[in-house]
Amino acid sequence: AAGLVLARGGRFAGRASFAGAVAVPLVLPDVVIGLSLLLLFVALGVRRGAGTITLAHASFALAYVAVVVQGRLADLGPATEEAAADLGARPSVVFATVTLPLLAPALLSGWLLAFTLSLDDVVVASFVSGPGATTLPMVLFSQLHLGATPEVFALATVVMAVVAACLLAAWAVPAMCGRTRRPVAARGAGA
Repeated sequence: AAGLVLARGGRFAGRASFAGAVAVPLVLPDVVIGLSLLLLFVALGVRRGAGTITLAHASFALAYVAVVVQGRLADLGPATEEAAADLGARPSVVFATVTLPLLAPALLSGWLLAFTLSLDDVVVASFVSGPGATTLPMVLFSQLHLGATPEVFALATVVMAVVAACLLAAWAVPAMCGRTRRPVAARGAGA
């Protein structure tokens, strides 16, 4: 939503402040983000746990997803959406049938980026987690202080296998689709 507002929102009061607030997590160190979120949760009296970890990770991952979505919308331009609206589609229909499918690659890449950053983050999670709430990176980091265990090696192997399988699938699916379809020019010449 933030990327959509920044790309298609036009000029509105507070646009520069909104853009700056969205971009702040991109430039702040993890220690500053973690400490400021900890102080916010303490000031609000929020009990720290899995919910605060989720809110903290969502707050800093939002900036990365917004940048990806804003970039995709800037490349697309508004012409397709305007054409659908000119043909009589309501704004909700335009969004659901035109904008959202065009944003699907950006949303997927933003989700993968946010997931990777969240999985990698130990500093923010250590600030905002409460007693009994922990994340996998925090557990791994605490275990590595004592030396690597077979469980750590097994987990690293599983993570590497999943990443390799995803990369192989990302390479194989377009390659298979490309073999079954002829280019548009070739279809037109043969017809």
